[in-house]
Amino acid sequence: MNVTTPGESLPWKVEFTGKAKRQKEMLPVRIQCALVTLRNALALDGPVQVGWKNYGKITDKKDMYHCHLNAGKPRYVAIWKVVDKQKRYMEIRYVGTHENADYRHIN
Repeated sequence: MNVTTPGESLPWKVEFTGKAKRQKEMLPVRIQCALVTLRNALALDGPVQVGWKNYGKITDKKDMYHCHLNAGKPRYVAIWKVVDKQKRYMEIRYVGTHENADYRHIN
């Protein structure tokens, strides 16, 4: 049972979809480390991650966000979605190169 003091919020549950889990395993180690850091930040602070490079809400996608995981080339991105605000549950739905991210087909 989680116990919080007044003004303190419960952490978010953040999971990878099956596809994102497989994608994560294919990433270079340094990008996997950045992804773990992002996942931890999402769990602690929620979906809004203004401190990450090129963070933004994805236009025309409800409660879906993305950011860059590195500054070099190839550029790697992560895309996550708030699945249930009440239960504080998010899924990371895509991790991979920016060039291969098809934002229209990620739901």
